[in-house]
Amino acid sequence: MLTADLQMWLTFAVIGLTIIAYSIERFAIELTALGSLLILMVIFVGLPSAPRATDSMVTLDDLLAGFANPALLTVLALLVIGQGLFQTDALDAPAQLITRIAKKSRYLAFIGVYIAAAVISAFINNTPVVVMFLPIMTVVASNLRLSPSKVLMPLSFISILGGMTTIIGSSTNLLVAEAARKVGVLDLQFFDFTGIGMIMASVGAVYALLIMPRLLRKRESMTEEMSQTTGKQFIAQIPLTYGDRLVGQQAVAGMFPSLKDMTVRLVQRGESPLLPPFDNVTLQPGDTVVVAATRQALLVALKGGHNVTQETEVEEDEASQNAAMQQSDFTLAEVIVPPASRMIGQTIEQAGMRAKTNCMALGIQRRSRMPRMAMNDIRLEAGDVLLVGGRREFVEALRLSKDILLIELSTTDVPQRRYAPRALIIFLATAIAAATGFLPIATAALGGAFAMILGNCLNLRQAIRALDSRIFMLVGASLASAVALQKTGGAHFVASFVVDAMQGQPAPVLLSGLFLLVAILTNILSNNATAVLFAPIAISIATQTGLPVEPFVVCVILAANCSFATPIGYQTNLLVMGPGHYRFQDFLIAGIPLMLLIWITFSLVAPWYYGIAY
Repeated sequence: MLTADLQMWLTFAVIGLTIIAYSIERFAIELTALGSLLILMVIFVGLPSAPRATDSMVTLDDLLAGFANPALLTVLALLVIGQGLFQTDALDAPAQLITRIAKKSRYLAFIGVYIAAAVISAFINNTPVVVMFLPIMTVVASNLRLSPSKVLMPLSFISILGGMTTIIGSSTNLLVAEAARKVGVLDLQFFDFTGIGMIMASVGAVYALLIMPRLLRKRESMTEEMSQTTGKQFIAQIPLTYGDRLVGQQAVAGMFPSLKDMTVRLVQRGESPLLPPFDNVTLQPGDTVVVAATRQALLVALKGGHNVTQETEVEEDEASQNAAMQQSDFTLAEVIVPPASRMIGQTIEQAGMRAKTNCMALGIQRRSRMPRMAMNDIRLEAGDVLLVGGRREFVEALRLSKDILLIELSTTDVPQRRYAPRALIIFLATAIAAATGFLPIATAALGGAFAMILGNCLNLRQAIRALDSRIFMLVGASLASAVALQKTGGAHFVASFVVDAMQGQPAPVLLSGLFLLVAILTNILSNNATAVLFAPIAISIATQTGLPVEPFVVCVILAANCSFATPIGYQTNLLVMGPGHYRFQDFLIAGIPLMLLIWITFSLVAPWYYGIAY
């Protein structure tokens, strides 16, 4: 029969082994989380235990409650909202503005965004701030060919640092201030700890901007590794009709400014091909511009409304392509022409690809050489890669074709810009409702996710794809461990042990030790749970030693906000985990040094700031 003390020590063991398993990543995060949850179920539910008070018993409902936690549901709903913004390119305009600034001065652009995030986080909840800037920074990173992992974790950490500076910057600050007010020992005002908070935030921001990007590894999703990072080019063509934005464009130094990301191979004008250099060439209706471009460049052209398709039957193709792109599931994919294909030796038109598959060919990639001819004149060879587009159901049906082989994981949905205003309104309404307190953040986030799907900004398949199974299992299992640690008395045991060990030490040592303990536990428990646990302990230390209460209360506030070392430390860490493709060890590598840096800074600054002598 397990006693309460044995259950507490077993909980410590489970938490320690789980963190080690997360960090070495021998097993998937989902599997490790599930394993830790099962072990806790066995300890508290499966094995007989000694009778205990009802309020200190850990039940099955307690262990599973984390999977219905409002914070978890909020994060998942916000990921769906972010996917809706991505699918509609709703934030492309501000992202392009920041991109233009970043091309002139990358540090200036990023510092501007981070400073804005930190300042706003001082006055509203950090989560909607990160929600606001996360999709913008993701697009900017893509435009600059940077890995999102280099910019998103600093965004989360800087928003947390900004929340340290005022009493409303974080719910943690309010909880500790309220605990001190109820006891009647201290009534913290709005800017009472802004000075020392800004010192901590400034030191942390320097680390996040200059050092952290060097520690973070470039992380990419499997899909990006398989299909998005290739620099190989496709031969494609853009037939020009009346009203096309390219009509009237004149070559400048042999190049067309609107096609700066493409190499123009020739301009077919009637029966006469115009070859480079294109001196004094002005594009006209009826011209066909044959280009060599990467898949990403062709995707941008499609989003911009250009008709990237074959020359034959231009008007019909353009109408059908535009109709297809009005669907919310217009998809791009790559297919290979295998050696035994009946399409070998034929042009795309002769092979009847459109009639047979309901998909249009948008480009040809030939690995051996780059032909200088119109796309519809190229006869296919074994090994050619075709960039095709169509409704997702038709693209997925290509798996059954014997003449072409669909490259798995190469499918990409084309953003539907016509829904961008709608997605932007939903996003802003969600952020404002959460930031002003008009609705609880969980309600606002779930409402925004529902509106995104209902408003056709994304479909159910895209919404489900946005949900990160790692976050779901990580949060659910971690909250189960936190509940077990609290109800068995493990958290209070650690706190009492450290407080007893520090008795008789000088005031600066007491402050430093308390800060480090709270900073460590806030990454294992939640920041709010840690704050609630240590606020009365800090007040008790101050009153028993005859020291001022404010330094100890502020110590708990700042330390409880040091949620940098694990993704479960704070909601914003969970928000960036998926888009940044981070692993658990990334937070350990980048977050632990920041936590220690803030601790050392506080240990040095707090005695001077509050006039506490050794």
